[in-house]
Amino acid sequence: MRKRRIATLMGAGALALTVGFQPTANGQPVKVDSDPPVTSAFQKVTLNDRPGEPMALAVLPDLRVLHTARTGEVRIHDPKSGVNFLAADLKKSPSGLYQHDEEGVQGIAVDPDFGKNKWVYLYYSPRLDTPMDNPATPGVNEGDAPQAGTAEDFAKYKGFTRLSRFKLEGNRLDFASEQKILDVPADRGTCCHVGGKIDFDHKGNLFLSTGDDTNPFSSDGYSPIDDSPRRNPAYDARRTSGNSNDLRGKVLRIKVKKNGGYTVPDGNLFEPGTPKTRPEIYAMGLRNPFRFAVDDRTGEVYLGDYSPDAGKADPGRGPSGQGRWMVIDRPANYGWPFCVTQDMPYQDYDFATKKSAGPFDCARPVNDSAHNTGLRELPPVTDAEIVYGYGASEKFPELGTGGIGPMGGPAYRYDRRNTAENRWPAYFDGKPLFYEWTRDQMKAITLGRKNQVEKIEDAIPSITTDGPIDAEFGPDGALYVLEYGTGYFAELPEAQLARIDYTRGNRTPEPKVAADVTNGTNPLTVQFSSAGTTDADGDALSYSWDFDADGTVDSTEPNPKHTFTRNAVFDATLKVTDSTGRSAAASVPVVVGNKAPVVSLTTDPAPHGGTAFHWGDTVTWKVTVTDDQPVDCSKVTVSFILGHDTHGHPLSTSNGCSGSFETFVDGGHAGADNLKAVFNAAYTDTPPNGLPALSSSAEVALTPAD
Repeated sequence: MRKRRIATLMGAGALALTVGFQPTANGQPVKVDSDPPVTSAFQKVTLNDRPGEPMALAVLPDLRVLHTARTGEVRIHDPKSGVNFLAADLKKSPSGLYQHDEEGVQGIAVDPDFGKNKWVYLYYSPRLDTPMDNPATPGVNEGDAPQAGTAEDFAKYKGFTRLSRFKLEGNRLDFASEQKILDVPADRGTCCHVGGKIDFDHKGNLFLSTGDDTNPFSSDGYSPIDDSPRRNPAYDARRTSGNSNDLRGKVLRIKVKKNGGYTVPDGNLFEPGTPKTRPEIYAMGLRNPFRFAVDDRTGEVYLGDYSPDAGKADPGRGPSGQGRWMVIDRPANYGWPFCVTQDMPYQDYDFATKKSAGPFDCARPVNDSAHNTGLRELPPVTDAEIVYGYGASEKFPELGTGGIGPMGGPAYRYDRRNTAENRWPAYFDGKPLFYEWTRDQMKAITLGRKNQVEKIEDAIPSITTDGPIDAEFGPDGALYVLEYGTGYFAELPEAQLARIDYTRGNRTPEPKVAADVTNGTNPLTVQFSSAGTTDADGDALSYSWDFDADGTVDSTEPNPKHTFTRNAVFDATLKVTDSTGRSAAASVPVVVGNKAPVVSLTTDPAPHGGTAFHWGDTVTWKVTVTDDQPVDCSKVTVSFILGHDTHGHPLSTSNGCSGSFETFVDGGHAGADNLKAVFNAAYTDTPPNGLPALSSSAEVALTPAD
């Protein structure tokens, strides 16, 4: 994201450095550290350890941090108080929120001129009138689009994902201020790939990445190009990524107008007015460009594109799964679903006859799909700078082995005028970050002439990030990271918003907070504790408690007692400050007047005993909810997820306290190791008298016997 200059700069600590000069794209030397920094100098400071199911973040000029959850919540971390305020819940917006498979809230960004206009951008799925599951029919899921049928059958699942902007008034997004900018088509009711990152270049152009919106689960892990008669078009990526007349599977580049909407800047892939093309397209041929960042100084786009799932190459189908990281410095076609690189084509496979017509021509790819509405002859394929698979890479051994979840991160830009003590050192100047969601990696890349990769190194080897899903350098020069954790489509124990500081002599305290009771009837007396709070430097600490998360200090005792006399959910926050002014916060939720529901989930077959589970079995499930309010089974949501290693693919969603799913393994995962059938049940209660609703969930994972 864009790096904005911090308004108030802190004093710099003294640090001896070995320095040199590194040429930049414009040929001007920049002073950089030639020796890597001491890894122990980095510190991770937790800003929010309950971020929901985290998706994206954006750092404001005053160092507040916006962060989204896929389920609709937009939170804002306030560093002054340590409180994480709820800025918005898109489920309660006039447009509502559609959630099925991966849909929900995706990207968030801050306008380059936010200080004057207060605009915040969101990419989300409006509710529309898309069919959803009817709890009264437990044997049928009306929210799932049919795999085969007629155009009329598929039409009801046509929707879109919307790019809008909203005014941020204090710590609240104003729904009434929404300006709708761009709608990207979506085939709903089936998985996958709707990721949408937002960023700006130094000219104020907005970039948006879009996934191929294609179901990969019947393509054996190779190229999903099934245009068989009566087949749901969502199984053919040529209709999106390979289609010059479609906005999906792309990086879009537009200029937002004053009152919403947009114009198209010069220099995109297709000239405006070119038949069968969309002028918004800057780069095409992408599968799921989930994360990217635009370099403020050069305008280059650093992007990671997700891999298909095939574990090995097949002469009749194509290469094994390959992740890609690229530097997009000009408009280009990156080949999906025809090619991985110029020398790594997929086979032109006919899903009806089960035969291949030979490899695609990566120099002159031809889109002859029945679903193609764009050009038949496409631009030649451009190679990515990094291409890697599940095993060890001969060219890039630094990436190790494991899953494939590439994320394009920001390039650090050292600013000698910035004296914030937690800023990263000049050693990283100009080096884009590459982070791997499945491997918990955070790498720094050194680029040479023509953006050739010269070096890949651990950026923060002393710190672990668990499922890093978004990252951005703030105006203070520190790295802000959103971590998803290890699991599937839920708020996970490891999920958090954190800041990675480079310390210069002194470190930030690490607060701990606890309460002897966290829910009950009104009035509720709670004994709070800061036991376990530490400071690595042994500094004297001061304590500030905000019991009702209103930004006002309510107590300065280390272990205060407080009586709540109002029904609500209170995020009681402790901010700890050391003698140098460094601070961090932690919080604990306290529910007054409503108890969180308790959800239990049982399946047949059951895990760890009873009838063995095999793929293809129909798994029946039952959900029991215990709550102090009447339970509404129609609000119970149960998802069937194909668990693969540390990530999951949602395959279906149903509502009700009982039901069943027919399990299956898609062709892309057939024969893969570490597969599980995961079932997640969630329930949100309906409390009286306007109290905030509370949620709970339960999960069962079945390991196949064969």
